[in-house]
Amino acid sequence: MRTHLTHWGAFEAESDGKALLSVRPWSQDLDPRDLLDNMASAQHHPTRILRPAIRAGWLEHGPGSGSGRGNEPFVEVSWNRAIELASAELGRVYSEKGPSSVYGCSYGWASAGRFHHAQSQIHRFLNGLGGYVSGVTDYSYGASGVLLPHVIGASPNQVMAGATSWEVVSEKTELFVAFGGISEKNSGIAPGGVGRHVARAAIRKAVARGCRFIDVTPISDDTYKEAGAEWIAPIPGSDAALMLALAYVLDNEKLADEKFLARYCVGLDEFLPYIRGDVDGEPKNPSWAEKLTRVPAIRITQLARDMAASRTMINLSWSMQRQQHGEQTIWLGVTLAAMLGQIGLPGGGFQHGYGSSADVGLPLGVSSAPSFPQGRNPETSYIPVARIADMLLNPGSQIDFNGKQITLPEIELIYWAGGNPFHHHQDLARFRKAWAQPATVIVNEQFWTSTARHADIVLPATMSIERNDYGAGRNDPSFFPMHALTEPAGIARDDYDIFSAIAAKLGTVDAFTEKRDTMGWLRHLYGQWSSKLSERGVKVVDFETFWESEKIEIPVIEPSQVLLSDYRQNPGKYPLGTPSGKIEIFSSTIAGFGYADCPGHPVWIEPDEWLGSSSDYPLHLIANQPKTKLHSQLDVGATSQKSKIQGREPIRMNPDDAAARGLENGQVVLVRNDRGRCLAGLTISPSLRRGVVQLSAGAWYDPAPNDPSFCRHGNANVLTADRPSSSLSQATTAQHALVEVEAWSAEIPDLTVRISPVLIPER
Repeated sequence: MRTHLTHWGAFEAESDGKALLSVRPWSQDLDPRDLLDNMASAQHHPTRILRPAIRAGWLEHGPGSGSGRGNEPFVEVSWNRAIELASAELGRVYSEKGPSSVYGCSYGWASAGRFHHAQSQIHRFLNGLGGYVSGVTDYSYGASGVLLPHVIGASPNQVMAGATSWEVVSEKTELFVAFGGISEKNSGIAPGGVGRHVARAAIRKAVARGCRFIDVTPISDDTYKEAGAEWIAPIPGSDAALMLALAYVLDNEKLADEKFLARYCVGLDEFLPYIRGDVDGEPKNPSWAEKLTRVPAIRITQLARDMAASRTMINLSWSMQRQQHGEQTIWLGVTLAAMLGQIGLPGGGFQHGYGSSADVGLPLGVSSAPSFPQGRNPETSYIPVARIADMLLNPGSQIDFNGKQITLPEIELIYWAGGNPFHHHQDLARFRKAWAQPATVIVNEQFWTSTARHADIVLPATMSIERNDYGAGRNDPSFFPMHALTEPAGIARDDYDIFSAIAAKLGTVDAFTEKRDTMGWLRHLYGQWSSKLSERGVKVVDFETFWESEKIEIPVIEPSQVLLSDYRQNPGKYPLGTPSGKIEIFSSTIAGFGYADCPGHPVWIEPDEWLGSSSDYPLHLIANQPKTKLHSQLDVGATSQKSKIQGREPIRMNPDDAAARGLENGQVVLVRNDRGRCLAGLTISPSLRRGVVQLSAGAWYDPAPNDPSFCRHGNANVLTADRPSSSLSQATTAQHALVEVEAWSAEIPDLTVRISPVLIPER
């Protein structure tokens, strides 16, 4: 059996050459995830795209007829015809409009392979044509991605790569305070893949040693059960108020580490008057926070005291900043850790992402695995990725972003490979209108997702199990050869082959391929990588030995790594990348931007949409990541389908809320607000705080005919607002919305997401 790598783990597979016959977890992964079962069951599903297809209206009328996207049948054509059409349209747009009219995006999760990484492939291809409008930041941690460089001089990726290792946490941490939980489902996946899942074993070891876990979240089971965590459940959106009150207690009771704050931080003098109430007459004490969070003041006070009396790790999940004013919770988490004075100490300080990704807590390797070079993008236009609908609907308008003003470009053509924006984006009725604006949409896709159904030229791409590659996740020491396990479904092609064929028509093939095929690139990139390692005194096997192995190990630098330990030991020699070289509790840079929704130090700003506001919608929806798939990937797979209720995505509700509405477990319900409606299958659970419902994102968007705001399948993003976190980051706020839930009494409509659209043979 061959070993293969996915974002959610490694597996061993048996194949007959056409399909996977059996899949089992890699023998060395002691905590595998059942998402692996989605692979074999999805490969030949009826929604698999088998041949190139052109939307009928675009084929008949040509570019510019975007109103039919999502409604019209497709005409299946030969590869030659598809390549001709795609290359001709790309040639037209680049010659007439230029690269500033091409949006070339990919969310990068399409394959765990390092060469067939869709984002690298499409960016390299478009760079060869002159460039493209790029999307900066991301949907996962867009707010903290802009904030953290101002506060600690490092990006979230740098913070997570340097995270205090799980080994150190298990041995040294005495109190682990998890804002947003330590999600078992999210820590099962990692960008680029993960060989061994280690978090559960580390948590068990920490608990056995006496470490206490406290889970601060409205969903009690979003933390490993092995943690035995105490549950503190503030109402969603009030976390910043809770954290400010904790800071108040540390200050008021003289529990803050004044020596650490004086040596390693700046800005405390601007922050303390705010929490003391000198600025606005409102001390941010536990009694103030209790009114906002519904957490008893006495519990807030005791938590602050316990944090000061223990070696405390403050964990901030990615979900904490996917809300309006999400920057504040991350900034406050760092501020609390600074006030405790434990940053840089083994087992103390803070982290952004334990439980959010499997690689956070794995020690940094001597090198990342080799990857396909993207080249340089000559086009300077860009947008924050979460502002794509604004760009398409309002070209020429300006938005604030990280101290700058960006003019939104006018897009003539979208080329997407890897990712499903109809999963990631919010307010899908608005997004669908926006998506209809460009003259042409081209996608490389494996399945008839919503994005493929709303495209003009659809080019069928292979799955990772159908092509040769290699892979290793961020910080993951296991580097796997990934042999093609089966032949492609239908006449699907690798992204590399698709782009090579189009590049040949456009005269850029040599720059794109450098005259190498896939195996030539794999050998070439591996050779460059091994040479660099050799220069550092690290020897690895030759490519042929690696290719026939199960995997090789990339050595780690320091198994007991501690975040910011160098800075703590010698701040003069290892200053942070902030203007002051220190942790900035107050940032004069951010203050200078003049943003009312993100001032110079962390504050409480009431969200527009939360249970503390007056609204016709009395339930707070948490639209978090699903347990049975990665984002929306392989939603038709066996593991994902097992979770459905009458074919719909499950929504969870507290028993008291269900009883008040006369709702029963297992029935189909309508979830609604002013933006949209969707059907979901009800699961009643005491794991949710009263007033909170949880409908995970990831159900393939299945809009009703002539009503894009009504999803029959349960896509939560028909309900979420396309509202930025702040003017600083322009990041998504997809995690939160107010809704009402009621029984669905009409006939349950049929779904279309489990079948392909109407396909017409080419004449």
